[in-house]
Parts: sequence; C-alpha cells; structure tokens
Amino acid sequence: MTATLTQRPEQEHERATGGRRAPIARACRFEFVKLVSQWRIRLLVLACWIAPALFVTGVSQQSTLPVDTLFGRWMLASGWAGPLVLLGFAGTWALPLLTSVVAGDVFASEDRLGTWRHLLVAVRSPRRIFVAKVAASLTVLLLLVTGLAVSGTVGGLLVVGNQPLVGLDGHLLAPSDAAVSVLLSWVCVLAPTLALAALGFLGSVTLGRSPMGLLVPVLVSLAMAVAQMLPLPVAVRVALPSYAFISWNGLFTSPRQLGPLLIGIVVSLVWAVVATALAYVLFVRRDFTSLAHEGSGRRAITVGVLPLVGVAAASFAVVAATTSATGSGIEQDKVQRSLATAFAHLYRMQTDQLNRPAVTEAQLKATASCNKGSTRVAAEGPGNDWRCVVTWHLPGVEATGQAIYQLDVTPDGRFMADGDGPKEVNGYFLVRTPDGDAPNPLWQFDGNVELLDTTPKG
Repeated sequence: MTATLTQRPEQEHERATGGRRAPIARACRFEFVKLVSQWRIRLLVLACWIAPALFVTGVSQQSTLPVDTLFGRWMLASGWAGPLVLLGFAGTWALPLLTSVVAGDVFASEDRLGTWRHLLVAVRSPRRIFVAKVAASLTVLLLLVTGLAVSGTVGGLLVVGNQPLVGLDGHLLAPSDAAVSVLLSWVCVLAPTLALAALGFLGSVTLGRSPMGLLVPVLVSLAMAVAQMLPLPVAVRVALPSYAFISWNGLFTSPRQLGPLLIGIVVSLVWAVVATALAYVLFVRRDFTSLAHEGSGRRAITVGVLPLVGVAAASFAVVAATTSATGSGIEQDKVQRSLATAFAHLYRMQTDQLNRPAVTEAQLKATASCNKGSTRVAAEGPGNDWRCVVTWHLPGVEATGQAIYQLDVTPDGRFMADGDGPKEVNGYFLVRTPDGDAPNPLWQFDGNVELLDTTPKG
C-alpha cells in the first residue's frame, strides 16, 4: 500500500480497499443516524422545537416588551411579530452556535475517536464520506431551523392571535401577507446559515481534532456582526454573508426592498460553495494512514483564510461596480422619505383608532425635514442625533400639522423614531379610543432606510 490512500485516483483507491463502495444513500443515512444519536444533537432538536414557543409566550405576557429589537414593540398586537423577534436573535446567536455544534465537529469527531480507518473500510470512498457527512449535517441544520421557525410562529399565534402586522414603513400587512413574509424571511436566512455551515466544514477538516475548528462559525459570525455595527461603506457591508441575516427586513416594506436581500443571499451562497469546495479538496487529499493528524495552521491560512478573503474582496468589487452605493448609504433624502412614508401610514392607523374621518396617504402629503442637530454637520450617516420635523395636511384644513421626532439610525439602516410633540399626536404612549386606552402608533416606531436605494421612488 502506498503512503497515502487519498493521493490515488478513486478507482485505484477502490482496488486497494477491495470490494464495492457503499451506496451514497446508505452512507448519508448512516451519517445522519450517527448525528441524531448524539445526546447534544437530540437536546438541540428538542430545544429548537420547544424553547421558542415558550420564549414568545413568556415575552407576550409581559408588560415590558423588547422594543430595542425589530418588531418587538408589536408582540402584543400580532402573533406574527414573535417569530420575527426570534429571527433577529437567531441570526446573531442561535444559528452560528447551531452550525458550530453540528457542522464544526462533523469531521473533527472522527479524528478524536480515531475511526477514520473503520469508516473507510465501510464506505470505501473518501468522496462519498465527505458528501454523506455534509448532507447529514445540512439535514440536521434544516431540522433545527425549521423547529425555530415553527415553534416561534405557533407560540405567537396561540398567545396573541392571527392579527395584522405593522410593517417597517408603517403599512399594515394582512395576516395572510404577514404569514408569507415571515415564511420568506426564515427561508432567506438559510443562505447565510449555509455559509456558516460551510465554514464549519472547512474548520473541522483543516484543524483536525483541535477544538478550534468547532469555534470557526461562531468566531466568523461574531467578527461579521461587529463589522455590521461599524460605519463601513455600504458596499463592504452588503458584500458580507452576515448581511443576509439583516436584509430580510426589506420584505416588510411596500414595495419590498429586494435588492439588498438578493445580493446578501447570492454572496452567502458563493461563500458556501467556495468554503465547501475548499474543505472537499483538503479532505480527499488527506493522509488517512496517519493516526496523529492534528491539522495545520499554515494550511488553514493558505487554503482556508486567503481564498475567502479573496471572495470577500471580489464581492465588494462587484457590489461597488454594479450599484450606486457610496459611503454609508444613509443619506438625508432617504431618511426623510422613509420617515414621511412611515408617519403617513401610522397616522392613518391612529385616525382609525380615534374614529376620526378617514384620510389617505395621498391626501396627507406628508413630508419630513431632517438634519443632525446643526447645519454645520453633514446630514448623513448613522447616529442618534438625527432631528426631524414631519409636516402633513388634512383635507379641508388650511393649517398644516407638524410633529417632531428624534431619530436613532443604526449603520444597517434601521431607525427608531421617538416622538417629541405635539402631545396630541406623538407626546404620549397611549391614546384614548372609544374602546379604551390603546398604544399610540406615532409615539415610537421603527423604520428602515434602504442602503442601496434600489426601490423605485414614489
């Protein structure tokens, strides 16, 4: 037998091991059974299918809501807000942890147990082993993500009910529309989850039995999350796979902001393909006769890190060349347009609450004038120093209405508008309706500035 099994062609390796190779379906089933037989995987499946419902139920029964989280302020108004709050948490913490536990250890566990020789004898093909392990890991991850989505949705609908949901531009989504948007949001985050899983495969193959391979998806996710909080150029921000964990919020505006979402999905899928291909090349070239395989730090950099850095640079160049993205993407006219649109929609909601004469957004003609507290400071970029005055007109009334808002705009384009008068419009948390006190939709609300500005105006 030669020094390595994996340096031969597939046919030569088959002759060396003798016999026929195991069918790929049987190998996949074997790897799947191995994964789900682990107590930690079973515990994760149980937690993903039960804990989200308990979380949404518990939060929905509290008087204090997570208003700092997207859609958190609407958890008492619509059952569809619960799975979206959960999705925001999952994209930052849960999904990176799940990919680390499942994908980051699927190859390294064989190194720690010293079972590669037994597996090669059973399957008789390194290529099929790789495909089987990847397929089994992705199947388990799909089961976990599905559990998160289903459990959070069921919990919200049972506790709060199938009520309309307020979108990020203030327009009201019917329950059926909200259901479709929530489903699409969870489907879209599968792309960055695949990217993290591929990084887990690469780390598990490259670093061998080292526990550092288990941490690769978490560390990369944290680094990208920190990058998303920094005032980076919008082209860099969108060119990172982590942006797909954020850009799903474009599904909750009218019209939908699909440009950044599609770019984030494509970038995530490119990362997934490249990282998986790198892991595959390293795996089939490995020397399985060595029982002391510890991975290689130099190889991790040259084969793992550098190609992905090249992918990130290429993604940035393509986004910058194919879009009009400049700077942070948060500009004065975009903020004003987004705020005025959201205010007009929510003003109609308040009008319905108070049983006032109906009015349309076109009749209101709402506009906004925003600056950053001083004419000497450029009105662009993120910050909590945005000050805006919204102006609108009511049919048959000569005087114009005005409302003041303080805006906190985050680097990813999300903003929270805090009403600062007049008190009859946005000065109080509650408004008195014929049916009793109700939350004032104009007091505080969330909005979204489309960084790439790909949605038609008007």
